[in-house]
Amino acid sequence: MIPENNMRTERHPLQPFLPENARILMLGSFPPPQARWSMEFFYPNWINDMWRILGLIFYGDKHCFEVKDEKRFNKEAVVEFCERKGIALYDTACEVVRLKENASDKFLEVVTPTDLRALLAEIPACKAIVTTGQKATDVITSSFHCEEPEVGAMRTIVIDGREINFWRMPSSSRAYPLSVERKALYYKALFTFEKLL
Repeated sequence: MIPENNMRTERHPLQPFLPENARILMLGSFPPPQARWSMEFFYPNWINDMWRILGLIFYGDKHCFEVKDEKRFNKEAVVEFCERKGIALYDTACEVVRLKENASDKFLEVVTPTDLRALLAEIPACKAIVTTGQKATDVITSSFHCEEPEVGAMRTIVIDGREINFWRMPSSSRAYPLSVERKALYYKALFTFEKLL
């Protein structure tokens, strides 16, 4: 169905990444347009700092997931890291309308939210969901009728009888006004609390 504004709906181009041992499910809003991708995986935009944040926390090197002398991330290294650490990845929307041809959450209209209960059912060891932006946080609060945690904080929510820690992290987008190093402090606290670090 084409929305009234005559803009096309866009379906999520990636399958959920759900390692069997996943203890954390990280949720963004929706991938940027594919022209902005530097790899075929989550947080693919070269100017998104998620993999630099995680490189800094786990290896003390914000460039460790980058391919040297190329503006792209090393997908194989990223996937191996997430599988080993038990980090699942997806987004809170599986279908959107992009009001502008960019990666900004404020120009995304969610048409179909992701069935998060179904994702969690596939990763029974998961104890935490982590939102990495405001749009993703809004989808969680409306889906599960819970209050939004402050940035960097967590609340425990119950989903289908299962206690889940709901973390709200600063966005890894450069539009979010904090340095990579400051963002890494928030994420480090999360990974330490959830015993992944």
